[in-house]
Amino acid sequence: MKYNKLTPDEERVIVNKGTEKPYSGKYEHHEEKGVYTCKRCDTPLYRSADKFDAQCGWPSFDDEIPGAVKRVKDADGRRTEILCAKCDGHLGHVFLGEGFTPNNTRHCVNSISLNFEPLELQMEKAIYASGCFWGVEYQLQKIKGVISTSVGYTGGSVPNPSYKQVCTGLTGHAEAVEVLYNPAEVSYEELTKIFFETHDPTQIDGQGPDIGDQYRSEIYYFSDEQKQTAEKLIATLEKKGLNVVTALTPATTFYDGEEYHQDYYLKSGGTPYCHAYTKRF
Repeated sequence: MKYNKLTPDEERVIVNKGTEKPYSGKYEHHEEKGVYTCKRCDTPLYRSADKFDAQCGWPSFDDEIPGAVKRVKDADGRRTEILCAKCDGHLGHVFLGEGFTPNNTRHCVNSISLNFEPLELQMEKAIYASGCFWGVEYQLQKIKGVISTSVGYTGGSVPNPSYKQVCTGLTGHAEAVEVLYNPAEVSYEELTKIFFETHDPTQIDGQGPDIGDQYRSEIYYFSDEQKQTAEKLIATLEKKGLNVVTALTPATTFYDGEEYHQDYYLKSGGTPYCHAYTKRF
């Protein structure tokens, strides 16, 4: 495997398992949205959404991109080292049970082991609505290649609506999830298949016990290609005998929902009540 050329300081940390001085790394207080990648092999490792300020002197993350990081006990058994799963480059150490975030995990990472890619350079966007946005987000954020998700409101006529306003059913908005994803890891078609397989696309104006126009099944597409992909999948389902009512609508302004709605099931530890997986493709 061909690796990126490292400076002597980078090699000291990444290859020889050294540690940079605390408060010296460029990513400690870095807040831009994007993806942190391995300095040695460019593998995506951490999402900016999982970064938090632990005030420890190094960048801290409470989760990794699935499959990107592996854990190995130090020789003395006292700490757990974290490595890039692809190239074994040393990243730092992971600590559990400190209570900094609901995940109760802190990946303490050397800035020198990382590069950063802003989201807009490589990511694509999708918006899906299929009932309560807690469950939609729960299913989509588990998919490898999904970089970040946000629950919110779209498709209505009232600027920047509140949850209370949307619940009246009078604003025209749907509860929806905006997804940023890496098309090199997951395609729009794969995401949309999961969308159709984690809700009932034959139910009109509701999902499970949640009834109302704001709980409708709808895809908000950003391009003709996305629209054509959704149309192809709907046609496949209809050939299987499903009366699909999912609407296809050009994407409009997406308004982020209130903070207490974001990552609801990750925070609460619960599971969706009406977004179970059913294989349909």
